[in-house]
Amino acid sequence: MSTLGSLTRRLGRHRWFGAAMRLLVPADRLVGRLTRGRVVALGLVPSLIITTTGRRSGKPRSNPLLYVPDGTSYVVIGSNWGQTHQPAWSLNLLANPEAEVDVGGRRIPVRAELATGPERDRLWQLLLDEWPAYQAYVERSGGRQIRIFRLTPTTP
Repeated sequence: MSTLGSLTRRLGRHRWFGAAMRLLVPADRLVGRLTRGRVVALGLVPSLIITTTGRRSGKPRSNPLLYVPDGTSYVVIGSNWGQTHQPAWSLNLLANPEAEVDVGGRRIPVRAELATGPERDRLWQLLLDEWPAYQAYVERSGGRQIRIFRLTPTTP
């Protein structure tokens, strides 16, 4: 891991860091779009762009997310930087689990499954290993259950 990546992981637990990163999300979306998903989160953590279908609008909604691989699946978390409400993209996935991810410039159709029970616990540990700040996000979130999704490719 790069020195900058290590520093980012250490800073990630601070409230001000989450607030600053929320402000950068529109720029991250733009860079991701311009590079067709090859550059997201400045390349500091494994990232993808998920495109869901808006549960109310029916329109495509894209968001950059950190992910961890688990076999052929991608694991993502609705941390919302530790805010007290669920991110809209997670609500969209619950309404329509069919989505698309851009990973390293490849567009991949996926089906989302909300992780529960022992599987959720296992995936939580994978996510913490990648981004330890998630533990601080849980503490800041006011006790909400942070959603974890497994995104499984729907094409071979």
